Amino acid sequence: MTNVASKLIKDTSRILNVSEATITRGGMSLVVAVYVYKIIYPKIRELVRSPAGEAAKSKVTYKGQKGPAVNREFLVQLKKLLKVIIPGLWSRSALILLLHTITLITRTFLSIYVAQLEGRVVKYIVRKDVVRFALMMTKWIAIAVPATLVNSLIRFLECHLALTFRSRLTRYSYDLYFKNQCYYRVSNLDGRLENSDHCLTEDIAAFTSSVAHLYSHITKPLLDSLLITVSLASLARSRGGASLPGPVLGGLVVAITGRILRKVSPKFGALVSEEAHRKGYLRAIHSRIITNAEEIAFYGGHKVERTILQQAYDSLVQQMGVIFNKRLWYIMLEQFLMKYVWSGAGMVMVSIPLLTSTINERLNLHQPVSHIAEGKLWSWHIFMGITTVLLPLDYARMKDVVGRN
Repeated sequence: MTNVASKLIKDTSRILNVSEATITRGGMSLVVAVYVYKIIYPKIRELVRSPAGEAAKSKVTYKGQKGPAVNREFLVQLKKLLKVIIPGLWSRSALILLLHTITLITRTFLSIYVAQLEGRVVKYIVRKDVVRFALMMTKWIAIAVPATLVNSLIRFLECHLALTFRSRLTRYSYDLYFKNQCYYRVSNLDGRLENSDHCLTEDIAAFTSSVAHLYSHITKPLLDSLLITVSLASLARSRGGASLPGPVLGGLVVAITGRILRKVSPKFGALVSEEAHRKGYLRAIHSRIITNAEEIAFYGGHKVERTILQQAYDSLVQQMGVIFNKRLWYIMLEQFLMKYVWSGAGMVMVSIPLLTSTINERLNLHQPVSHIAEGKLWSWHIFMGITTVLLPLDYARMKDVVGRN
C-alpha cells in the first residue's frame, strides 16, 4: 500500500510538475479539511441549532427527569450566569481574569524556553564543553525561580477568581432571595426546593470553583498545544524535514481519542446533579431536626428522625459509590488513551523531522551529534509538554459544571 501511494505521488508530481512534498502536504490538508467538514462541523451545527434541552432527552436522572447535558440550554444558562459574575470589562472579576490569562500565557513561553535550555544542556554534555554546560545549568536554575512563581500565581489567581465569582453570585442570589419575601415563599408556600440554604452556600461555592478551574484547564492546554505544535513544525522545517505530518498526526490522534472518550463517558452531569440534591436533602434534615428539636424531644420522635437521617446519609453514600465506580473505568481508559496512545503518537511525531530530513547531518560538520541530541531532547520535552497540558482537558470536568449549573 505504501509503495502504491509513493508511486502515485511520484507520477502526479511528474505530470503536474510539482514537488512531492507539496503534493503530500496538500493531500494531508485535504484529508483534514474533509474530516472537519464531515465529522466536526455537523456536530457543532447540531449543538447550536438543536432546541434547548433536545440533546438531553436520553439523559435521565433517577427521578425520571431530564438530566443536565452539554447542550444549547446549558450554554444559554451559563451565558446568563457569566453576565452576573463578570458584569463588565472593568470589573474586579474581569481584571483578575485578565491577570490569570496573562499568567497562563507566560507559563507557556517559560515551558518552551525551559525545553530549549534542557536541549542545550544535553548538547554541551555530548560536546564535553564544561564551561558552557555550567552556564546553561546556571540559566536553568535561574529560570526555575520565575517558573515556580508563575506556577504559584496560577493557583493563587484561580482561587481568587473563584472567590470573586462566588462573591458576586452570592450577592446576586441574596438580592433575589430577599426580594418580595421570596425566602418565605420558598420555605412555606413552595415545596419544589427543600434545601434553599444548601443552594445558596454549597452549590454556589462548588459551581464558581468549577468554572474558575475549568477556565484554567481549557485555556492553558489549548494555548500550549497551539504554540508547542508550531514549535515542532518549525523544528522540522529547520532540519529540512516534513513539517505537516507531525501536527496532523497529533491532531488526528487527539480528535479520535476525544471522540472515543465522549462516546463512552458516563452521564457525569446527571450523577453530580443527583449527588448535590442528596447532599442538600441531608442538610435539610439536619436543619429540620435543629428547628424542631423541642417537639421531637417532647413526643419522643428521636428514633424516627434518626432513621430518616440515616437513610438520607446511606442514599448519599450509595450515589457517591456509583460515581466512584464509574470514574474508575472511565479514568483507566482515559489514562490509557491520553498517556500511552498519545506517547506512542508522540514518538512518531518527534521522529518525523529526523526521518524525513533532507540534510545529511552525519556528514555535515556543522551539524554534529550534539545538535542531533539537542533537537531530539528538545522536541521530546516539547511533546511531553503537550501531553501534560492536555491531560486536564477532561470531559468529566465539563459534566461536573453542567451538573452543578
